[in-house]
Amino acid sequence: MVRAATEADMPAVRRVARRFGLLGDWPAAPDFLDAERLFGTLLLGPGEAEAGGPGGTEGTGGTGGTDRPGRPGGTGGALGFGGTLRRGSMTHLGDLFVLPEHQSSGLGRALLATLLDGDGPRITFASSDHRALALYVRYGLRPWTPLLYLTGPAASLTASAVEPAGMSGPAAAVVEPTGLTGPVASVVEPATAAEVAALDAHVSGGYREETLAWYADVPGVTVHTTGHGYAFARRTAADVLIGPAGGTTPEDGIAAVLGALAATGARSGRIAVPGPHPILPLLIGAGWRIQDMDTLMADDPARTLLHPDRYLPHPDLG
Repeated sequence: MVRAATEADMPAVRRVARRFGLLGDWPAAPDFLDAERLFGTLLLGPGEAEAGGPGGTEGTGGTGGTDRPGRPGGTGGALGFGGTLRRGSMTHLGDLFVLPEHQSSGLGRALLATLLDGDGPRITFASSDHRALALYVRYGLRPWTPLLYLTGPAASLTASAVEPAGMSGPAAAVVEPTGLTGPVASVVEPATAAEVAALDAHVSGGYREETLAWYADVPGVTVHTTGHGYAFARRTAADVLIGPAGGTTPEDGIAAVLGALAATGARSGRIAVPGPHPILPLLIGAGWRIQDMDTLMADDPARTLLHPDRYLPHPDLG
């Protein structure tokens, strides 16, 4: 049995998310689970008591106190959850997690069957779990390209960052990226989600202005544009996370990313890079390191919409 998660279910869903280390970048609500519930689909695999089986505790820990699944007035229990976000007609499968003690029970398949019900392009970032990969293949998704999670020194990419004369807001970043012929002069200006939504849709595969506006309102997030490129940046205590980002051409997207890094003034950054994107060798050459890797999987319709050589996704929002 699976059902839509409600606001009252969110503490239980977050306990499962913490078991898998998913909320490190989201120390406080709102987080990407809220975005999935608001702009996509967030499903819950309820605890045994609610599903009609024997009662018991979830035992995930991490939040203090213990809820009994299905107990009236409680937040309920969760054995797993799955979530999607929509970009136009495209469904981005963002999450599919089942507690280890309940894996191979059929819950993951039940969640996925509901999340991917219906037609339309589909995409996901798959981990190295072979069971999950096989399950996605059964739903028409095939491995497309690696998605590499990089971290590195932002200062190594920026020769200088200055405030243009006579301009009160935009930051002009003059960058000399390794591997490109000559410096790239990138003037990034503050933007709104509405101003970059069309460009984002062109490279990401679908329109999602509401989701972008929600993210732009998250504390620490700024939006930058060069006119032909854009980049969302989120400052944290330790670094800056770039994404989503992209451009009319790969070079436009690179200019926006480098300009955003300069504008935030961060010393280190993080970014998710599809294998075909030309920013990958630039970052590696500048001393950035690959910290993790997923596999970008997509069905045939999605492959005609998303441009991995021009698009840099957000790790959690797609």
